[in-house]
Amino acid sequence: MEQKVFTISAFTENSIGLLNRITSMFTRRHLNIESLNTSESESPGIYRFTIVVKTTEEQVQKLVLQIEKQVEVLKAVYHVDEETVFQEIALYKVSTKSVADGNLVEKLIRDNNARILSMEQEFMIIEKTGHKAETQELLDFLRPYGVIEFVRSGRISVIKPMEESEDLRKRITNF
Repeated sequence: MEQKVFTISAFTENSIGLLNRITSMFTRRHLNIESLNTSESESPGIYRFTIVVKTTEEQVQKLVLQIEKQVEVLKAVYHVDEETVFQEIALYKVSTKSVADGNLVEKLIRDNNARILSMEQEFMIIEKTGHKAETQELLDFLRPYGVIEFVRSGRISVIKPMEESEDLRKRITNF
């Protein structure tokens, strides 16, 4: 079977040890988690795990079923990229000496839809939101100028089909 990128969304209670139990399911199947993010959801007291994995659809179906067997998991679903809207955020710390040319900074901001979060005497911090390829492109652009630090978040996503979003909201708020 063909491997694809899937985004798994698991809606859960906030429980100690749940993250470890969920990630161990991937380890047992020898699957690498490409991205992982946890946060509060739109429903009070309910948290959302967003897990990106590259595997077959058969394997992701089994994973979702196993995740749902966890007592604290209210609902888990998976989607392909076309069914979600997703972004990542990246922060770049770059020496101000290396990018002292004003035209470079202007080009950087304009061409990459980035913004400067902090400008200090020795460094500046740049923020870029986008898909992984976009944040990677900016990193590659900045590398020759001396990137001091770089960090990229995990994927965050929302489901496109409105009917499915409404159904999920009803199912998880009725628990």
